[in-house]
Amino acid sequence: MGFEAGSSSNALKAPSPPREDTPLLGHSPEALSSQAKTFANVFIAIVGAGVLGLPYSFKRTGWVMNLLMIFSVAALTHYCMMLLVYTRRKLESSNGFSKIASFGDLGFTVCGPTGRFLVDILIILSQAGFCVGYLIFIGNTLVDVGNLSTSILGLTPKSFYIWGCLPFQLGLNSIASLTHLAPLSIFADVVDIGAIGVVMVEDVLVFLKQSHAVKAFGGVSVFFYGMGVAVYSFEGVGMALPLESEMKDKDKFGKVLALTMAFIALMYGGFGAFGYFAFGEDTKDMITANLGGGFVSTLVKLGLCVNLFFTLPIMMNPVYEIVERRFWGGTYCLWLRWLLVVLVSLVALSVPNFADFLSLVGSGVCCALGFVLPPLFHLKVFRSEIGWKGWTLDVGIMLLGIVLGVSGTWFALLEIFFQTE
Repeated sequence: MGFEAGSSSNALKAPSPPREDTPLLGHSPEALSSQAKTFANVFIAIVGAGVLGLPYSFKRTGWVMNLLMIFSVAALTHYCMMLLVYTRRKLESSNGFSKIASFGDLGFTVCGPTGRFLVDILIILSQAGFCVGYLIFIGNTLVDVGNLSTSILGLTPKSFYIWGCLPFQLGLNSIASLTHLAPLSIFADVVDIGAIGVVMVEDVLVFLKQSHAVKAFGGVSVFFYGMGVAVYSFEGVGMALPLESEMKDKDKFGKVLALTMAFIALMYGGFGAFGYFAFGEDTKDMITANLGGGFVSTLVKLGLCVNLFFTLPIMMNPVYEIVERRFWGGTYCLWLRWLLVVLVSLVALSVPNFADFLSLVGSGVCCALGFVLPPLFHLKVFRSEIGWKGWTLDVGIMLLGIVLGVSGTWFALLEIFFQTE
């Protein structure tokens, strides 16, 4: 998953952090993106580690059900991202509104400090949740690569590796400006896309050699579980406004976004289906655990670990930006950053299953961020113009987001604490 937009949109440039009473952020003049570059930016912003849990989700929900989920979530995510764009355009066309650069700015404009607070809280939870998932993946993958089963220094192998990452993460997360980490972000994206391609090829080769019994549909409980994983995998709604701002031909942003979401949905569907078809009921929560111990598969696993290791401080930056603005006057605070890294590590130690945690974050946080707030903001701004059909659609999406969020969270917690099958 790409870098999530926080309450300010130019984190890579380290601007002065905004407060509730400061003017809304403007957008620095810079070269605007072509349609091809916008396609690439949207792709990078959305595709991330969540894809690795899709084959396991296919196993739990059935391949037909999960394909329907993926394409439905892709369409709904595109629609909600465009709601944010339409809402901003409406507000910026009115007199008295300055440039709205981010999701947090939009929340502040529409709902005041309460709106920004809601966006802030959800971004903190989503970004920290992504990072917890990264550490779970790193710990479990290194255990798999090292083939360890005995305790080390009194710690389980997974705990040993996660605690081993902590000193290095404290150092990386101490860097005040993300400008110095930008090359690592590009490297991480390249490794991520390459690894996905290698895993898909391995899955196809395994599938051609042997076939497994697979199911098409699961039950109601696994439906909500699968929706949580799908929503997590498509999370990137906070990047809609910055990406649209940077596009040269803004009138075509909706079409480019739709094309990118369709491409990602096809890729996710293929990745999840091939992974499930290749290993059937033996599909693990992280598909990389099914690849065996060959040189290529080991290289892929270690590459993904390196990718997520260097992505973690980038993903935590919006959290630092919000927490420092609210609790430290908008200035850099080392001990707050270290405290947050330790808290993220502690949560990662307590969650055993990667895909179950994806479902929890997707349901509990991403549903609200992606499917509740965008129609809420749109309804407040366009309430006198959209008629009863528009009201029905916005309210319907909000209710859907709430139902998916509450139900998915409940079933994900059952999976985590009771390990139901």
